[in-house]
Amino acid sequence: MTGYFRDAGSFEVSSGGDVVRVFVVGPIQTNCYAYVSAGEALIVDPGAAGVRVAAALSGEKVVCVVGTHGHGDHVGGVAALVSATGAPFELAAPDVEMAEHASNPRHSGSGVSYDNDAPAPSRLLVEGDVVKVGTAQFRVMETPGHTPGGICLVGEGTADGIAFVGDTLFPGSCGRTDLDGGDPDAMRQSLSRMGREIAPKTVLLCGHGPATTMAEELENNPFVQ
Repeated sequence: MTGYFRDAGSFEVSSGGDVVRVFVVGPIQTNCYAYVSAGEALIVDPGAAGVRVAAALSGEKVVCVVGTHGHGDHVGGVAALVSATGAPFELAAPDVEMAEHASNPRHSGSGVSYDNDAPAPSRLLVEGDVVKVGTAQFRVMETPGHTPGGICLVGEGTADGIAFVGDTLFPGSCGRTDLDGGDPDAMRQSLSRMGREIAPKTVLLCGHGPATTMAEELENNPFVQ
């Protein structure tokens, strides 16, 4: 596969000394995130560039790799990243089969073939689970609709004020529901729940494109009621 990788920079999390690094990976420019706290890193959605993401970090220990959902453009780099770092991989159960066939264009979410199928997860994430990294933690919010196992990671502790939302929500829009496993009714319920339960100040880090805030989406996004 012809790869695409760009280190898109980083920003500090306002509530502490933690840093979010952003990498744009793969042919459809998927956002991969590294949340760095106290010398540890959580990698979210390593796309098709797992080894390059690991190499770009500055000595931080990768303690966990999480997929917000099972499409190949988000998990095609998991196998290489796990092999390079020894970190566990975590994903919601309904998307495991999809992720384990990430190299199949049918399961990529884009019709593009990715290098590697994802390995079996070390932990199956469910509503309310907590993913820890350094002094930060993220609470799992189940947000099906784009895929059956879609999740958001809502920051707590020193990660308060940010959330990784995968392909559930985009600025002014939401993820597709016409792909395998998509469900428009579930998506509506997930977006409505996000609007109720995620604090307006929260910065939403999306699976593609720019970040937004919950306040902006409550005001401008017709899909968030």
